Amino acid sequence: MTSAEYRIESSQPIAGRFWPANGSRHYAVSDRALAVSLAAKSFTSADEIRVVHVPTGEVVFRKPASRREWSSSDDL
Repeated sequence: MTSAEYRIESSQPIAGRFWPANGSRHYAVSDRALAVSLAAKSFTSADEIRVVHVPTGEVVFRKPASRREWSSSDDL
């Protein structure tokens, strides 16, 4: 297993309390569970966050972009 087995990535800068490289768009991690945990607890302004298994290119986790909150004018 290489030191960069998984990559957390997004097309927008990623931020979060546990994100080790604020403002970065990707980060390499050797452990799948750690990669998924970091991705799940992080956020972007308007894009999804993915965890990619580097050797195969398989996306093993996706966190969708934040959805805007519903307001009273959106109710049907």
